[in-house]
Formats: sequence, C-alpha cells, structure tokens
Amino acid sequence: MNSILTAAPVTASLDDPFYYLANFRFVLGWVGERHGDLLTPEEHDFLAAFDALPRASGALLVRMVMRKGECFRTSKLAYAEIGDPERALAPLLAAGWVEAEPALSLAELFHLLRLAELRQALAEEAAAAGLPRSASKAALCEALTPRLSGARRLGDWWPGAGEALSGEHIVRLAVMPLCDRLRLMFFGNLRQDWAEFVLTELGLQRFEQVELTPDSRAFRRREEVDAYLALDRLRERLEEGESPAALAEEVPVLPEDNAWLAQRRGRLWFRLAQAAERETRYALALRLYELGGEGPGGQVQARIRRLRLLERQGEHELAHALASVLAAPQASEQETQALERLLPRLRRRLGLPSTPRRLEATPTRLDLCLPCPASDIWSGVECAVRDHLHRPHAPVYYVENTLLSGLFGLLCWPALFAPLAGAFFHPFHRGPADLYHDDFVARRRERFDACLTRLDDGSHAEAILSTWHAKHGLASPFVHWEGLDEALLEQALACLPAQHLKACFERLLSDLKANRAGLPDLIQFLPGEDKGPRYRLIEVKGPGDRLQDNQRRWLAFFRQHGVPAVVCHVTWQDGAAP
Repeated sequence: MNSILTAAPVTASLDDPFYYLANFRFVLGWVGERHGDLLTPEEHDFLAAFDALPRASGALLVRMVMRKGECFRTSKLAYAEIGDPERALAPLLAAGWVEAEPALSLAELFHLLRLAELRQALAEEAAAAGLPRSASKAALCEALTPRLSGARRLGDWWPGAGEALSGEHIVRLAVMPLCDRLRLMFFGNLRQDWAEFVLTELGLQRFEQVELTPDSRAFRRREEVDAYLALDRLRERLEEGESPAALAEEVPVLPEDNAWLAQRRGRLWFRLAQAAERETRYALALRLYELGGEGPGGQVQARIRRLRLLERQGEHELAHALASVLAAPQASEQETQALERLLPRLRRRLGLPSTPRRLEATPTRLDLCLPCPASDIWSGVECAVRDHLHRPHAPVYYVENTLLSGLFGLLCWPALFAPLAGAFFHPFHRGPADLYHDDFVARRRERFDACLTRLDDGSHAEAILSTWHAKHGLASPFVHWEGLDEALLEQALACLPAQHLKACFERLLSDLKANRAGLPDLIQFLPGEDKGPRYRLIEVKGPGDRLQDNQRRWLAFFRQHGVPAVVCHVTWQDGAAP
C-alpha cells in the first residue's frame, strides 16, 4: 500500500461475483500493514494462510463471517459463484477455522431447525412437559428452555437427524472472534461492518477524503484492543439479562493514558448502574453511578442520577452536601438546571433556609387552535403549524435539528475533517472518531476560530455555500443533506444575522453531544422586515406536550442573545383528543 492514502473507500465492483472476498482481503491487508505489531504469531499465520486458500474456500469463509451467528446448516451455504459447499469447506475444516458437528445450545438448535424438525427432535421432552404435538416453536422454546441446559451435538439432541436431514450437517465458524478483532482494528469500532463496502459501491454513501498515513490507526497497543472487546462483550451480556453485580466485577482495568477507552468504560458503568437501580440494588447503583458516565455530559447524567437516588433513599444530608459542591459557577448548563430543581427540595427536607431561586424566563408564547390533521396527530402537529403560518412573503420550514447544525457543519467543515492523530484511520468515517472526546474542540480550537472568524468579516455565506456545492452528499455528523436544499440555505443566510449564528455555533462547541439536539421545530423567514429580526424560530407543542430540558436550555440561550424564538401551543378544534 502507499505510504500516504486518502480516505476514499477502495471497494470491489459489485459486477465481480467475488466482490466481498476482495473487500475482505483489503481489510486484512490494511490491518496487517497498520496493526501488524499488535497481532500475535497465530494471527499473522491466519492472514498468510487465508491468502493461500482456494478462492472458493476463502469466499465461503467470508460469506459465513458476514452472516449472523456462527452455526450454519450446510444446505444454507450454497452460493452460485462458490459451487459445492462441501468441497469449499474441506480446507476450512482442515485448518480448524470451521468446526464439524459442533455442540449446540438449545437456543442454537431452535435457530437452526424448522418447526417440524424440532417437533421430531424434542418429541420426548415436549411430551414430558405436557405439550401437544402441534405446539408452536415459541411454546416449545418457552417450555423446554428451563428444562434443557448445556450444549450437545445435533446427533445427541436428535438421534435420527442424519437420516431425517439426508446427510446434511451443521458446522460452526470457529474464527469469528478473530474476524471481529480484525474488523475492530480496521474500523476502530464494532458498529460498522462489511456492509460499508457494499453501500459505498452502490453509491448510497460517500465519505470525505482525509489524508491517512501508516500511523493513522485506532489502537496503539494490543491491550487496548483487548479492553475494547471485553467492554463490548460485557455490554452484550448486560443486554442479554445477566446480573449487573456480576458483570461489574469483570469490568477490565484499562491501559493508562487512553481517554476514549475510559469514556467507553464510563458508559458501561452508567448502564450497569441503571440496571442495578431497576433491580432495586440501590447500594450497587450508587457505587456505579459514582464511577459512570461517558465524557462530561455523561458524567453529569451519572452525578444527577446518583443524587436523585440518594434523595429517594432518604439520604438527604449526603445528597445536599454533594449537590452543594457540584453547584459551582463552572458547572454545565445541564447540571445547573438539574441542581436548581434538586437543591431547594433537599433544603426543605433538611429544614434549611430557602435560597433565592433563579427565575427561568418564560418563553414568548403563541397559541393556535387548528383543525385536527387527518393523519396521526403527533406526527402532523408541526406540519399543521407550518402550513397555517406559511405565507408566500414569510415562508415557514420544518428544520428541527437540521438547519443550525447544518450551517455549523458546513462552515466548520475544515476543522471537523482536519487530519489529526486519532481522528481518521480508515476510509469509511462519517466524522472524526474523537468527536465526543473531552479534548475534541481544544485540539482544533485554532481551526474552529478560523472558521468562525468568517462570521465577523461577512464571508461566511460564501464559505457555507461553497462547501455545500463541493461536499454535497458526503457523510457528515452535522449536515443532513436531505433537509438542506440550496434555496433554504440562501434564505437562511440572508435572514439570520451573523452574530446570532456565531453565538449558536459557540454554544454547540461548548458541548457538541448535548447541544446538537433540542433546537426548535420550525423557522419562519421574514425577509420584508426593515426593522427587527428577519426570522423567528418556532418550537411546536401539541396538547399535553411539555418542553424538554434541552429545549428549555436553548430557549433560555435564545432569550439571552436576542434570538427570536416562540413556543407555539396547539389545541385542536372540536376538542379532538391527542
């Protein structure tokens, strides 16, 4: 590979029936070059041995890797371009990468066998459980799961399987953990998978081209890969219903100086704490909330949940002491908002003198009584208000979190896609990998300042429209292209003052994760206004709907900075119920 690459995805043509094999080889080559020092000798042997496989065998292995689960019926491994699956399997079985006649759990048995086959295989067990011969698959599973544990080979579950299945057998993919490790080392996460190549080849997604070097990689040490995989497996086990207490004991010690892994562990602590709270294991939940939270915003959530749980447990003194420490001038908006509700309650319960409470400014209110939409009321309320207020000379658009975030993403594109270490390391990034890391903005402060300076000299409109044309359709964490056409952008840039945009963008940068949501539903442009604002933002609330906390924070910010915003409360004519 070249010493310097761009992040333009290298994908095989879908006209090639073995396109998926070519893409898999590309990933193996990429990982071998960039992460070779993190691979064991056995893993290096896998890369070399895979390259030497017959094409049909390599293709079959990749087909299995890309499918769900690890166990397969050989009748389900028939692919036109591969040919005889038994012949293709032979080298994989010889290498130990596929296991013949594996032991199967009851859940795997239910996944692999059809209903009629399950009725034959489990006839005695079903009869012992009092089930009729016509029992459904769901009824069989519910009744037999508590009675049948452990794993058995298919022939042990069903002695007549060989004859009933006409020689068909079951195999298990034995290298799935290794392939997941290689996929993680390529993508830097386990959310993305092999479909990225196909979607890119189909033109359904395109990515910014960012300069990459051989040092552009997600992991520096093998222990970091191990820790990521361990954290992800614990998350899966929690979702499968395992005890948070037992899982908490297995949370790994992390390599030093790895902030983003620490944030992932904090997110797991938080989820474990929530699960413990649901199980009423409050002591455990309190301990885990103290450890939990992903990044500053997540840590705020964890601290507030801990305080509320202490309050519910009657630990008012401790909750008050902790809350008083947190109520510092440097506290975030989110934390300040929560503490302003919590502290007065705690002071009352402790018999302490009340303190003056900061009054939250009431947003400007607009009341409308409209005909009930023919479609679903909730999905139609914003559109009903939009259509009612729309005028040819004062158009209204449904924008919610797309317009201001999109303008920000377009203006700050050079900062967001700067090729910094740890930001980009493969061809399929929708945005920088460190987007929500604590130091994301600090590392790019000069770049963001250079972008925002355009709002001071008036060149921002030209920059935004130029980026819109040059980058249209490229994946971005802030620009949702389907909601931003050129006409909307031009009208927004003509009507929104630069100082309002700059204030909103700085607020976004103060907490990208928390502040990118909660923006008003609608915008109305008032281009004919000679005096006063030439637009207004409109948050729509249907009957019984209330403002969320992040919406309240944005509305308070708008009022502070002179940004025109109203809350439109809708009732339906003829007393229609929501």
